Amino acid sequence: MGAPVVRFEIGCKDKEKTSVFYETVFGWSLTPSGVTSEIDTKAGKGIKGALTALGHEPHQYVLFYMEVESADKTCAEIKAKGGEVVIGPVDIPGGIGRFAWFKDPEGNLLGVFEAPKS
Repeated sequence: MGAPVVRFEIGCKDKEKTSVFYETVFGWSLTPSGVTSEIDTKAGKGIKGALTALGHEPHQYVLFYMEVESADKTCAEIKAKGGEVVIGPVDIPGGIGRFAWFKDPEGNLLGVFEAPKS
């Protein structure tokens, strides 16, 4: 099975200012939720996203998440194939799932997402 791209994330320092930018330029709707704002592109298609102000480095980043069966197994495979796990795997509060950030062998920052088991 392939790993579909299921989410994108845009990092920033100033969430309010950056939210206004995306709302006015692209017509997106952003709903604050802690350090993130969930993005509704209002397009009726595409993947879900979030605008995130972590409060620490990295501030500016853009990444996308691939859904995988097991974040742990995938992170082990990433390491075995020359990648670097940067964060995680981490449980997302509320039973939403698990995620990890990694760098591929060229240094590109990406993420994996494991949905909760039913």
